[in-house]
Amino acid sequence: MDLDIKGLRVLVTAGASGIGRATARAFAAEGASVHICDVDRDALAAMAQSDPAITRSVCDVSDRTAVARLFEEALAVLGGLDCLVNNAGVAGPTGRVDEIDPVDWDQCIAVDLTGQFNCTRLAVAHLKQSGNASIVNLSSQAGKHGFPLRSPYGAAKWGVIGFTKALAAELGEFGIRANAICPGLVEGPRIQSVIANKARSFNISHEEMTERLFGGVSIKRFVDPGDIARHIVFLASPFGRTTSGQEISVCGDTRMLA
Repeated sequence: MDLDIKGLRVLVTAGASGIGRATARAFAAEGASVHICDVDRDALAAMAQSDPAITRSVCDVSDRTAVARLFEEALAVLGGLDCLVNNAGVAGPTGRVDEIDPVDWDQCIAVDLTGQFNCTRLAVAHLKQSGNASIVNLSSQAGKHGFPLRSPYGAAKWGVIGFTKALAAELGEFGIRANAICPGLVEGPRIQSVIANKARSFNISHEEMTERLFGGVSIKRFVDPGDIARHIVFLASPFGRTTSGQEISVCGDTRMLA
């Protein structure tokens, strides 16, 4: 299926690994021009070797000075912007709310929620010039269900959905659509780390914690980052032109989180 996005100008945050890397590659495979940023310099260097056509910057999205520099660099190579994918995020701490270090809370909110604001506020003026403009924000099933021992992450991801719905309402008159993707248990080192931390908190094995998490999921398999990437690319294509303000689950039907 030709998604008709050749030449689409795309910026993907945290694009050097995981969902971000899969998304950047999926756009590039459709002929889009893609710029990524990441805090991991080694991962960016690996992308330079494996995907030289995808341009890149070092950026911490919680740092507004760094984000301003990112947009200067991205716009210089892309020549404009049609799609912003706010993918950057951290897992945040695991523990009961009274055990959470306020510094860890602040960092999780700064990256996972405020980072999306930092990027979006600079993107809007450029997206207004596009004939096919979209913003895709990464939320989570933790933004739709209570996630015990994960209050900073859950708060940030619920906030992302509210932020997305506000953007859709504000920006629709300019032809800019905004949607949130809510992944479930995504295959990769991050979810394995979360499982390990929760298992320690509950004093159970890694395997038992994994079973608990999948107890509230109909399709009991980890989500492939590529599945999420393909949803994002579709939303950014002309076929997604009337989809906005939605929280779209790619989760195997997650009904609860343990």
